[in-house]
Amino acid sequence: MTLFGQTLDGEQVFGLISLLCMLGLWLVVLKRERGYARWFRQWEADRKARRDAENALTGEKNGDRRGPWG
Repeated sequence: MTLFGQTLDGEQVFGLISLLCMLGLWLVVLKRERGYARWFRQWEADRKARRDAENALTGEKNGDRRGPWG
């Protein structure tokens, strides 16, 4: 097999295929990791919105707490 004028033997072809497979694997992992981070950020925002709504109904304010332990 020749690639860019370079003759490749079996080991080089196997190495090239392995590297391409690893690149594909890392692209999939990166995509899933970014999706998880996006989901987690949205989940935290929703959780904060629910908590703020509950605090508004009960009349609690974040500034009412005193000391380091609330």
